[in-house]
Amino acid sequence: MKAIRRLHVRTVLPDALSPLHHLALNLRWSWHPPTLDLFESIDPQKWADGNREPLAMLSALTPDELERLAGDPAFVQRVREAGEGLQRYLTEPRWYQREAEAGAAAGGFGQAYAYFSPEFGITAALPQYSGGLGILAGDHLKSASDLGVPIVGIGLFYKSGYFRQRLNAEGWQQESYPVLDPDNQPLALLREQDGSPAVISLAMPGGAHLDAHVWRAQVGRVPLLLLDSDVETNDASKRDLTDRLYGGGGDQRLQQEMLLGIGGVRALRLWSRLTGAPEPDVYHMNEGHAGFQGLERISELVSGAGLSFEEALRAVRASTVFTTHTPVPAGIDRFGVDQMSQHFGGGSELPGVPLPQLLELGAETYDGGDSNVFNMAVMGLRLGQRANGVSVLHGEVSRGMFQGLWPGFDQSEVPIGSITNGVHAGTWVDRKVFGLAAEFMGAEALVNGTAFDRIAAVPVDRIWATKREMRDQLVTETRTRLRKSMRTRGSTPAELGWIDDVLDPDILTIGFARRVPTYKRLTLMLRDPERLAKILLDPDRPVQLVIAGKAHPADDTGKRLIQEMVRFTDDPTLRHRIVFLPNYDIAMAQRLYPGCDVWLNNPLRPFEACGTSGMKAALNGALNLSILDGWWDEWFDGENGWAIPTADGVDDDRRDALEAAALYDLLENSVVPTFYDTDEAGLPTRWLEMIQHTLGTLGPKVMADRMVRDYTRALYLPAARAGWAVRDDNYAGARDLATAVERLRAAWPSVRVEHVEAEGVSDSPQIGETVRVHAYLALGDLSPEDVSVQVAFGRASETDELTEVETSLLQPVESYDGGRHRFDGELALTRTGSLGWTVRVLPAHPLLASDAELGLVANA
Repeated sequence: MKAIRRLHVRTVLPDALSPLHHLALNLRWSWHPPTLDLFESIDPQKWADGNREPLAMLSALTPDELERLAGDPAFVQRVREAGEGLQRYLTEPRWYQREAEAGAAAGGFGQAYAYFSPEFGITAALPQYSGGLGILAGDHLKSASDLGVPIVGIGLFYKSGYFRQRLNAEGWQQESYPVLDPDNQPLALLREQDGSPAVISLAMPGGAHLDAHVWRAQVGRVPLLLLDSDVETNDASKRDLTDRLYGGGGDQRLQQEMLLGIGGVRALRLWSRLTGAPEPDVYHMNEGHAGFQGLERISELVSGAGLSFEEALRAVRASTVFTTHTPVPAGIDRFGVDQMSQHFGGGSELPGVPLPQLLELGAETYDGGDSNVFNMAVMGLRLGQRANGVSVLHGEVSRGMFQGLWPGFDQSEVPIGSITNGVHAGTWVDRKVFGLAAEFMGAEALVNGTAFDRIAAVPVDRIWATKREMRDQLVTETRTRLRKSMRTRGSTPAELGWIDDVLDPDILTIGFARRVPTYKRLTLMLRDPERLAKILLDPDRPVQLVIAGKAHPADDTGKRLIQEMVRFTDDPTLRHRIVFLPNYDIAMAQRLYPGCDVWLNNPLRPFEACGTSGMKAALNGALNLSILDGWWDEWFDGENGWAIPTADGVDDDRRDALEAAALYDLLENSVVPTFYDTDEAGLPTRWLEMIQHTLGTLGPKVMADRMVRDYTRALYLPAARAGWAVRDDNYAGARDLATAVERLRAAWPSVRVEHVEAEGVSDSPQIGETVRVHAYLALGDLSPEDVSVQVAFGRASETDELTEVETSLLQPVESYDGGRHRFDGELALTRTGSLGWTVRVLPAHPLLASDAELGLVANA
């Protein structure tokens, strides 16, 4: 029989146990071991059966069991203390509040920052993520909570999540989509004063509408608002709109992103109305998926503040941050102009956002661009006054990708910076590592951040013993998961005795786990299968590999790569040394990273924007073996692991062969010998030195706390202050800037450098000399106050291209008829070698954030 209706009956807790409800609903438990221990102590078996989820634990308890717990004074005391501890965590001043108090006179601190992302990886209990983008977003919220940064997250609630992966008998990936009941999740529905579910609504083509409810997940101090289209007032297709992450085709992706961006802003307004929470000072787009938030905010300002479209655009840009995560154009969402016109034109037009201006925001107006598409990343850059990539190398790649949006500027001047990703230690570092640190450094060192400076205080034999414990933990987990997978693939229990011998806690263990797009090269290690087999099966120095990863459901190429890997791991002579585990998720990762000695990463450089899995492994005492891509290109120092040489510029097949050979060479000649070269006490001294060095030098860099501090200082606070500057006095700044931009763009074709003179240059110039520069400019209808005139000085190549450029300003000294002016300045010769200089004119306005912001320049 099937139920015709479903209802959820919640557990009613005795008053003495009421704090358990708040502890279970606040996702801080996902990175707070004492809270997890409290729930496990209730009934270890029920805890395990409920997948270590507090709400499942409470739901499994009978009224009699609850009454018995309420009658246990010791347990009630523990519950009370845990509840009080959570309350202190939620209310006490933290880093952000202390910074705000210390820097109150330095421009002010924002009250709220909105963080939009299409996915969030908080815990395996709330599977709203597919891979690195979502895990990064989850870590961002967690560290913001720990630091007290007042972020509010905005995303979508996917009732079927991404997908659950299993393998068939042939090793082919198959997907299933188990339905998540939000009433069984750590979520609360936003409700109106009368108790009815709050609803936000969007216009859809053809006069249709899209309604959504808003669920709140509490991530420590950070509220996360998740929009859900499964509302009875929607038609069937709209009810299913948020069913799956990155699922469906046709208009579904576009409409999901409309709900995330436009609906997300409306959800924020709803949240503020219902709770009194301050409206955000800054809007941060985690990738271009949320770009439509800017359109909704423009519409609000045109309709509510009486601004023109251009004035509203300037106001929105000032308080918007855009983070790009993709290093390849193919990874960017692009929608057809006709599709956009259908959703944003005619009766579906957002008030105050005419379709032509909207389409200009996403137009690929550069060489090689397609005039028939709307590019979400391009819109993100045009809506965000501040933008960044997620590693230094990715920042460079992004500046190259989008240079066409700023013609006339060198790639290095494209206004896209970089903030390298980080990982949340509380989520990813095994508690055995925390316990070891607390034992020898004291718990305070973990709180105040001094632990990384005191790694030498931990005896190396204890480090080695702890790594062995974590390998053993991984072996147990792997055997359990592998047995389940093989049963799914059709094996009987009688055929699975061999699994008891899979992996060994005393063998060098290498991990490789990530999504499976082609560029990540899952099967590079299989390039020479015989050589790999020899490495794995070496009788004296064996190696074992644990591999995991999901291919997108529509990516048959990725699925074939998985199948190739699975078939290799099925070989009876190898299967005890190499394993592929299906359904890679947060829960698996939390065992995999600590249990590995080496983390392998071999993408095609430079297609890995950052790649944080190796960071998580490093914090657990693993060494990285990686292509110099993403974060590893930035922080590899020769002592914290190994860099796989790259064959850039070589055709892909030969490149794979060369880089695979380099990988085998490193394993055979460096990695394996270092691991097995032990002293008389059986300790691999060189290996342990590398672990200590990694933790001491790399540890502080890879922390998400460092990342969130960087975002706050470099992007959030400047964006908040820029937003206030354009908003003050009824948006006088936005109006003035829009007027100035219009005037500058209209006059710029007449701006030119007519003549440059130099005085003081000897026949043989020497360092320390000064050159006096006179620049004669035609500014047309512009005044000297409208421009910034620079002399740019740097090293000159054989083709006169300048690098290592420094600039200094020239000042207006004289004006002539016909809009002509003279600017003077001095150039100090501070370097030797082949040098060159030039003069250029840029637009000037106090509310512009960079020289290149408007894409206007007149070079001599």
